Amino acid sequence: MKSIIAKELVKTYDKGAVRALDGLSLEVEEGTVLGLLGPNGAGKTTTVRVLATLLTPDSGSATVAGIDVLKHPDEVRKVIGLSGQYAALDETLTGWDNLTMFGRLYHLNSAASKKRAEELLEKFSLIDAAKRPIRTYSGGMRRRLDLAASLIVKPKVLFLDEPTTGLDPRGRMEMWEVIDELVKGGVTLLLTTQYLEEADHLADSIAVIDTGKVIARGTADELKNQVGGERLEITVEVDQIATASKLIEQVSGTTPTVDSGIRKISAPVSNGSASLIQVLRLLDDAKIHPLDIGLKRPSLDDVFISLTGHVAEVVSEEEVGGKHAAKRK
Repeated sequence: MKSIIAKELVKTYDKGAVRALDGLSLEVEEGTVLGLLGPNGAGKTTTVRVLATLLTPDSGSATVAGIDVLKHPDEVRKVIGLSGQYAALDETLTGWDNLTMFGRLYHLNSAASKKRAEELLEKFSLIDAAKRPIRTYSGGMRRRLDLAASLIVKPKVLFLDEPTTGLDPRGRMEMWEVIDELVKGGVTLLLTTQYLEEADHLADSIAVIDTGKVIARGTADELKNQVGGERLEITVEVDQIATASKLIEQVSGTTPTVDSGIRKISAPVSNGSASLIQVLRLLDDAKIHPLDIGLKRPSLDDVFISLTGHVAEVVSEEEVGGKHAAKRK
């Protein structure tokens, strides 16, 4: 069953001059994680805002948990959770007060709000900080509490818009563990991120979007295979680069890429370890002893650059939307 279906979504700003979404279509299977990967301004946040009923598209259609997003937005809101790039918390209140407040906003009675708040504080390892004001929380604690608030009503579908932006490596790892637990519980998750390793770690499948369109879709391995097979990488002394390059070309059949600054030579190879052994023998015969040598599979970074023509930019897409909003005022 498809938990999320979007068809030909279009959203423009500035009287059509800017197309945030340009015929975007995607589907997410129930109980799986789809990672939306794309550069700054690609349309990731706009997609989430449309699916979460916060933004009306110019055209196209979408359903979430089988409910039409455009015709029945109130019904959609009852079955989804949303955690954005910026925590929607009241910093003057404690963690406990924030969660009970969200419970009441979701029309839970006082007893149910308190019970759910306690469950979530324990689930997200925030019990010890429950009575402290939010302003005393670390960045990781705030993001965990914001995610907890999005789970007040036990959503069927959860939208996470760059949930680890601004967190240090430890905070990101902690958030990954929390997200892993949610997925094990059967929640369908749409995750936007500009951290390539995050998509690789968390997503069952990945949709790469650019200029408001899905330009590639597949598992991390499938996307990596689109870029090509393994690459042989070798580092040698400066005076050995020319000779080593010719030897590698004999094995690869293509002209190697040479980075003289770091003395690295790389070239695609079709048969992995056999090519590595062959190159080592040729280098040994030539009395060249590499400083470093190995095989490298394409990373999601390679996929991203290959598909979009540029590296991921860790900049909030909301800044782009904000600029358009400012122009309209």
